[in-house]
Amino acid sequence: MDLIKKIDADYVWKKVNLAGWIVHIRFSGKIGFVEFRDGTGYIQCIVEEKNIWENKFNELKNCGIESSIKISWTVSKHPKKDEYEIQTEDFEIISVAKDYPLGQKEHGVEFLFDNRHLYLRSKSQRAIQRVRDEIVHATYDWMKENDFTKIDSPIFTSTCAEDSTSLYETTHTNWETMYLNQTWQMYIEATIAWHRNVYDFGPVFRAERSKTRRHLNELWMMDAEEAFTDNDGNMDYQEDLICYIVQRVLKNKRAELEILGRDISKLEKIQKPFIRKTHAEVVKELQAMGSDIKDWDDLWADDETLLMTKYEQPVFVTNFPLEIKAFYMPEDPKHPWTAKCADLLAPEWYGEIIGWSERIGDYETLKKKILDHGYKLEDYEWYLDIRKYGWVTTSGFGYGLERLVMWICGLQHIREAIPFPRYHNRIKP
Repeated sequence: MDLIKKIDADYVWKKVNLAGWIVHIRFSGKIGFVEFRDGTGYIQCIVEEKNIWENKFNELKNCGIESSIKISWTVSKHPKKDEYEIQTEDFEIISVAKDYPLGQKEHGVEFLFDNRHLYLRSKSQRAIQRVRDEIVHATYDWMKENDFTKIDSPIFTSTCAEDSTSLYETTHTNWETMYLNQTWQMYIEATIAWHRNVYDFGPVFRAERSKTRRHLNELWMMDAEEAFTDNDGNMDYQEDLICYIVQRVLKNKRAELEILGRDISKLEKIQKPFIRKTHAEVVKELQAMGSDIKDWDDLWADDETLLMTKYEQPVFVTNFPLEIKAFYMPEDPKHPWTAKCADLLAPEWYGEIIGWSERIGDYETLKKKILDHGYKLEDYEWYLDIRKYGWVTTSGFGYGLERLVMWICGLQHIREAIPFPRYHNRIKP
């Protein structure tokens, strides 16, 4: 079976055999025009009654959008466009579809997500998922080229690396309480002594009741940890990875970005080095722009949006107040009361796409931080234990895949960035 994506000038006047689905169909007298997709691309097929049996031509008229069909005959060059067509002289109807609910008319958002299993067939949704796929593969390739080892961490955990109130709680078969993991960080930290640089990539879960356009309850995260790496080295890794991903998408998925109407020139400007600012500097900048943010406040979505409308490059915001960050983040002696950490914010209005920090290496300091946060020490004994034997300076970072997809595709809502989104009021289909 031939594939649409492979059809080029070398195929002109050659016979091909395609199998796929009808995207759109119309007739003008005794000629039918079928827009056809096979999962690898789109092509127009021209069917003339004089070239096939009359009753078979009528069978084609009975086909609706999303009917599945096999089509064969010769490839020709479009007379006006840089495209190719199929001059069809034979076809086989596999399945006739009627009254497809997502036709050529406008539909409301909730209707589209109630019918997400069908909506994913649209050109825009196909383009988004193709870009998502490219980001995933680019990440794996970059990690391999930079000597990171893939680690598979557990989905269920007895501990939390962040706020426990945002964890999904469940019960193990031995009646112990456990949670759906919200980050791989703590588990892959334990593996750096085996492999030096490591990463994990998979689904994580956050039980937030957020209704913003940047939050999901089920999402995909890539978490990485690097041995012998400080703050600056960690940011260098992130710059390299993000630039690599953006360039890969521009190279291999430009057509998909154009389908989505993405302003590609904005992505073409993404290059190293990224801007680096402290939290204190950013707060002053936001206050000058009219934000009511206070000196020791965290950055919220509206602050990130306001700030990033100024910049064409991603911005690292470093040295957040220690009291608002996770227990495993060390204090920066050069900036007392702040953490050795940063968020990477994407330009335009997209905000945070990566969070990261150095990790506390001193056993007693980490133990005290765990207790100060009100966590049970016995749940973290294994995490403390890895500090006893050959601990080194380590840093780590994690990106949210859907946040990256949203930014690179130029989407307005994160629910478009994952095939079957789970958010505050949706768990179906």
